[in-house]
Amino acid sequence: MNLISRAEELLLLAIWTLQDQSYGAMLRDYLVEATNEDWSIGVVYNTLDRLARKGFVRTSLGDPTPERGGRAKRYFHLTAEGVESLERIRTVQNSLWSDLPILNLRNA
Repeated sequence: MNLISRAEELLLLAIWTLQDQSYGAMLRDYLVEATNEDWSIGVVYNTLDRLARKGFVRTSLGDPTPERGGRAKRYFHLTAEGVESLERIRTVQNSLWSDLPILNLRNA
């Protein structure tokens, strides 16, 4: 079984949420706000590159902008395989959560 990591899952969900605004800096900002954790831009891009190699995302380039010194933004888009991987991890997590016994924390 080859499940995606938590970072991969969160990035795929962020791409799904942000849709046409899914580029590196925007994804990082979204994840920092959503998780209240620091996400370095390097971790974001390394994970996005890994997701692209796996076929879970595809990329496209936007138009060059003067604000970026004439460079284009690289946008990320979910593929059908990316959606399937999210559905699979959700199914596994739901199954594991539903099978948890009730904890007796009074004696802990």
